[in-house]
Amino acid sequence: MVVTLQGELGTGKTTFVRGLLRARGIRGAVKSPTYTLVEHYPISSLYFFHFDFYRFTNPNEWDSAGMSDYFRDDAVCLVEWPERVGDRLPNCRNRISHYRCPTRTKTRVATSSPSRIRRTASDA
Repeated sequence: MVVTLQGELGTGKTTFVRGLLRARGIRGAVKSPTYTLVEHYPISSLYFFHFDFYRFTNPNEWDSAGMSDYFRDDAVCLVEWPERVGDRLPNCRNRISHYRCPTRTKTRVATSSPSRIRRTASDA
């Protein structure tokens, strides 16, 4: 499963991932992969990867970094700054967008499949 996390700097993308991991029982440090590109968290038999492509300046960096190896059928991949890798992301049908408003951050979740699109919104 691939979930993209979209939003400007400071809108809560990594905080969202941290909360998700806490809910799944991860108690250790959950840090932004801005410098490492990817962080791996073992959850049962899943491979859970958190990516941050903010530092990519060209989608070709995806190829040279070997990123496609992480996107497997038995993996959950949460991706910050997906627009930096162009069309390289496989099977991306889930998107969470974070927006900054004057008084709070808003989150919008959009999931789609070939036959339907579902959108929901919530306040954080």
